[in-house]
Amino acid sequence: MNLLLLKQLAILSAFAGVILGLITVIPYISALSFFILIFFLSAFVLVYLKQNDLIGIISIKEGCIFGGVIGFVSFITFSVVYTPISMILGALIPSYTQGFMRYFLTGGFISIFVMFFLVLLMAVISALFNGFTGLVTAYIYELITGMKKEADENNSIDFEIK
Repeated sequence: MNLLLLKQLAILSAFAGVILGLITVIPYISALSFFILIFFLSAFVLVYLKQNDLIGIISIKEGCIFGGVIGFVSFITFSVVYTPISMILGALIPSYTQGFMRYFLTGGFISIFVMFFLVLLMAVISALFNGFTGLVTAYIYELITGMKKEADENNSIDFEIK
């Protein structure tokens, strides 16, 4: 396993988590961006890296591991960005429906402790779903490259000059 590639994936997924954390504050877009964060972010990141030739051929196992890393890191950074913004907006605007997290501040240490474990649990769930999505993405790329290789073999002309 390439540790440099894992660091690059962590940085890229942290950046994506920050962007999705800022986008999720918008009420009408929040459900879609949260759905992308939980289920499909690893596919987007792996396709981006593959199209820009930043990663080579990855196996299905590596796709699963990379997807899990992308899902976990992106959800943690999403929570670090989204939670304070949502609490501030919920305290300033009473009709802001996503500001339900302001109630975690009124419960004291126990509620912050519970919120920490909820974020950790959701990060593990995001890693699980994104790991599966990364696995499927790697499998599809493996099928596509197998088809291209097969087509190239069929189109080649092999002859010997004596």
